[in-house]
Amino acid sequence: MQTVAMGLVPAVQAIDLRKSFGELHAVDGVSFELAAGRIYGVLGPNGSGKTTLIRMLTGLGRPTAGEARVLGVQMPSRTNLARIGYMTQSDGIYPELTAAENARFFGAMYGIRDPDAAEAALAVVELSDRAGALASQLSGGLRRRLSLACALVHRPPVLFLDEPTVGVDPALRAQFWAYFHELARDGTTIVVSSHVMDEADRCDELLFMRAGRVIAQGSGGELRARAGTSDLEQAFLQFSAQGPAA
Repeated sequence: MQTVAMGLVPAVQAIDLRKSFGELHAVDGVSFELAAGRIYGVLGPNGSGKTTLIRMLTGLGRPTAGEARVLGVQMPSRTNLARIGYMTQSDGIYPELTAAENARFFGAMYGIRDPDAAEAALAVVELSDRAGALASQLSGGLRRRLSLACALVHRPPVLFLDEPTVGVDPALRAQFWAYFHELARDGTTIVVSSHVMDEADRCDELLFMRAGRVIAQGSGGELRARAGTSDLEQAFLQFSAQGPAA
């Protein structure tokens, strides 16, 4: 872990990752190295391969070819899962359990038996007052908060968030991003997928994806400068026309 923190080992690494479903190449030769303690945005339209890429990085999907590594460990790795947090695009919580029971359950799945960990995770997303409420009785925004708490309960050094702000109100979105930046300042590496371009500048670095490939990588300012435009959406369209990143 120390070597990762010192930057000697990438926190997240993709080496010519490929995933095919018959004739469909969902991820088509993606390679990158992500340093620790930063927020990375994977941006692209629906169907560009973002979720498939994240599933391979978390070890939930096996690549057709290539290699995914997290904290220097090739994925999938059962032992490495304890160091990874994953918030899915759909709410991965149990509606028949209370908010507290969900947090404790996911903590136990990661080997965390201390009930204080679940309480702390709920406090982070401001759900302490709804700890005893059934997940099925929570609003959509509160369920998103609970999903985030369940991904954070074991305090992972690497956090994958698949469309975390879809369907949430602007105030909650701002709260989520404020907490993501707090985590990054404390050393957590965060990979966020999104198709919402107005969230791009909240990330330290961006990876534009289209048709299963990374077509550009850099900060928002760098990508605008390379594309010769002040509009990030226009920059994406220009990179799309140029093809995959070199």
